[in-house]
Amino acid sequence: MARSVRILLVADTHLGFDLPFKPRIQRRRRGHDFLANFERALEPAMRGEIDLVVHGGDLFFRAKFPDALVEKAMEPLLQVAECGIPVYLVPGNHERSKIPLQIWTVHPNLHIFRQPGTFVCRLPQATIALSGFPFARRVGDEFLGLVEATNYKDAKADIHLLCIHQAVEGASVGPSDYTFRRGSDVIRGCDIPHEFTAVLSGHIHRSQMLTHDLMNHPMPAPVIYPGSVERTAFAERFEEKHYVILNFDLPFGNQAPRVEVAFVPLPARPMRTLDINGESQDVRRLLGDLRRRLWSMDPESIVKIRLNGKVNGDLSRHLSSSRLRDMAPETMNISLRFLDDE
Repeated sequence: MARSVRILLVADTHLGFDLPFKPRIQRRRRGHDFLANFERALEPAMRGEIDLVVHGGDLFFRAKFPDALVEKAMEPLLQVAECGIPVYLVPGNHERSKIPLQIWTVHPNLHIFRQPGTFVCRLPQATIALSGFPFARRVGDEFLGLVEATNYKDAKADIHLLCIHQAVEGASVGPSDYTFRRGSDVIRGCDIPHEFTAVLSGHIHRSQMLTHDLMNHPMPAPVIYPGSVERTAFAERFEEKHYVILNFDLPFGNQAPRVEVAFVPLPARPMRTLDINGESQDVRRLLGDLRRRLWSMDPESIVKIRLNGKVNGDLSRHLSSSRLRDMAPETMNISLRFLDDE
């Protein structure tokens, strides 16, 4: 009978995005969506269905934030840790490769890759070695040294995981499917040591699993990106959002572990663009049409209004942020962009 280990992988939660603690303007804030999806992703762990949790980095939206935000962000992870489930966290580029050292991060079940290293998690059914390091800007040049510095070869375990927050060649993003190729900020697939069972990574916001490099050679280990928990930009408007559950089966004997990867959907708010002619002379008719179009959309939408051409002066007086919000359901987020600026 095979032994099994279930691991939950989440990344790029970007907590603090559009979440001011003292807002000057009362409007729908997107920050609550990110926190809600983060908590949804951790629900299987809270129900006791998971053996350990890995956060692939960019827990926060930026490097500097108030203590109240750190406490709010850490609370869901600490709740998991309090349930007896180990949590492993990789500092990402948005944290500038560091996680604040407040007292609430000191918990026996909460482990942060503050520097290259390896944690060994001993479960009743298996031993897992988790190696990793904080985000490195020139990872393409430094990767082999950083991995060596984790001392992963010294760890005796049934499953060896590499936990990072980096771009690996072959990862793709955006509506044009931009693909990361070899460079100083990209890990070469062939450089991943064969000793690892899987690579768990954040940084790439599109959910995906890489099994082959750009030469179509098999990767030494699959590279798994859960993606961001919410859409952070319009470049992600067509992407579904997920967290990942990995189920490792460990047959008795010398057979290698087998892994099943499940991308679990998270609710993502729809993103829409509206193009209007800024040179229109019939301002009343244009505004009426804009209002009808806004109310015909999903009221949860995030809308970007794009203005074409030189804007009529009379129209510009009606396109303030407050007036646009008054034209739409209060649950919408609306932004205004000049098409020439994009």
